[in-house]
Amino acid sequence: MIPVGDDNSRNRRTPVVTRLLLALNIAAFILLQQCGTDPNIPRSLGAVPQELIQGRDIRTADQVIRSPTTGRSYRVPGLLETPVWIYLTVLTAMFLHGSTGHILGNLLYLGIFGDNVENRMGPMRFLLFYLIMGAAATAAQVLASMVTGQGLLTPMIGASGAISGVMGAYLVLFPRNRVYILTFGFYPMPVSAWFALGIWFLMQLVSASAAGPAGSGVAYAAHIGGFAAGWLWARIFEAGDSRRRGRGGRDGDITWRIVD
Repeated sequence: MIPVGDDNSRNRRTPVVTRLLLALNIAAFILLQQCGTDPNIPRSLGAVPQELIQGRDIRTADQVIRSPTTGRSYRVPGLLETPVWIYLTVLTAMFLHGSTGHILGNLLYLGIFGDNVENRMGPMRFLLFYLIMGAAATAAQVLASMVTGQGLLTPMIGASGAISGVMGAYLVLFPRNRVYILTFGFYPMPVSAWFALGIWFLMQLVSASAAGPAGSGVAYAAHIGGFAAGWLWARIFEAGDSRRRGRGGRDGDITWRIVD
């Protein structure tokens, strides 16, 4: 199930932050990672659970590890020297991607869902929200690695944790909005946001159970944790927004006031 668009008819703001995030991800992939051909960047600027837990830089050789869950072997790249403060890798990792397919998939989801959430929250709040969601998703993956003992030295890269938070917020703020998904590989069919995002979240849960937190090379715990954090943030945001509407203030482009 691949989303290809949604209903933007209620948007009144130009999604400046969403476009900026798209541009920064593309620039990092092309200029910093040489279109994904430089393997050293993720090994030095990716977020590594064990480094974040211990608060120190760790350098290792390449390893081949067998997953106790699936029985499959996978390669854990050796870690290189981190040129920034360890905890800054939570931020740098959010703008790195492993392949062209990886970045295109993430940017597709960000482009579809980000502009609506930004329109509702406003650009500065949305930017703060996006960065916090990325950090929350990383924390979820670190916790999963601590509990299972898997993937502690595997660098995490990608915007999908932060984007999962955007999707969780979208589900709260626009549950009945039309989302167009490809059916039969070519026909865009409109479905409600709660259906499209609900199926996506269910797929993450099933995949995480089947593969384990590190068994497939996908940080499913980050996806789940980011989505849950975005859902909770949006619930709090929506409750506060409702209270402000009751007292008076500004909603989108419509000015309103207190009437006693």
